[in-house]
Amino acid sequence: MSSYSLGSVTVSRVGFGAMQLPGPGVFGPPRDRDAALAVLRRAVELGVEHIDTAQAYGPDVANELIKTALFPYPDNLALVSKVGVRRDASGDWLPADDPAQLRQDIEENLRSLGVERLTAVNLRLNEGARPDQRFDDQLAVMVKAREDGLIGGIGLSGVTREHLLYAVGQTDIVCVQNQLNVVDRASMPVLEECYARGMAFVPFFPLGSAFGPNNAVLGSRQVVQAAQRLGHTPAQVALAWMLSLRPNVLLIPGTSSVRHLEENLAVSGIELDQQAQDELADAA
Repeated sequence: MSSYSLGSVTVSRVGFGAMQLPGPGVFGPPRDRDAALAVLRRAVELGVEHIDTAQAYGPDVANELIKTALFPYPDNLALVSKVGVRRDASGDWLPADDPAQLRQDIEENLRSLGVERLTAVNLRLNEGARPDQRFDDQLAVMVKAREDGLIGGIGLSGVTREHLLYAVGQTDIVCVQNQLNVVDRASMPVLEECYARGMAFVPFFPLGSAFGPNNAVLGSRQVVQAAQRLGHTPAQVALAWMLSLRPNVLLIPGTSSVRHLEENLAVSGIELDQQAQDELADAA
């Protein structure tokens, strides 16, 4: 399956994540602004229909680049953002999940992207948060934004299966964005719950963390061996494995390089054989 539903729209299963477009640590302007703009334009040329971003990326950098490169947007382009976090002056990530902050952040995303409505917005939960009255209040803000026409659908990010089950008891949820990759499978129960409910699952850090050196995925012995045997890059093998998990997986690999972008998007045509599947079953 080459596409899947993301709320009320259908998108190709390999999209683009804008996190790597700002400077190092997702902070400040890009090293090469022209290159960042070229990546976005090439992504759309190659059929990307789903771009994931956030006002906190930069902050205020990724959205500005997206608007500069792509506005007016193609009719089939789904823009998805995230609320619940912010950056301070030194680049630290801080919670910004009070109801008033959530609404303000949604409106800031709309302003910076130059749109009246986002396809979906993910509510990012802080680690260790529990379903409680605070979660109810946060969901209420998201529901009101949807009712007001600011967002097409509500997503969740950084959640457990318990969060998801609680949330769907309150309102419709269109997607979940959690960390998942070939060596970090803690969110598999969430993926399976999404699949059972016909809901998109959008893994972040599919190739490992974007913050500092991380060779857990691309340096995995099983990933490297499968890539060498099949004639693909380790990144392509790791991404293809994720696409093979379930048809509701929507990838958003990020990059600031056109070459890496083209390699990432090529995974939609890669099928892993049974030997590769067996090799990657216990990758570490």
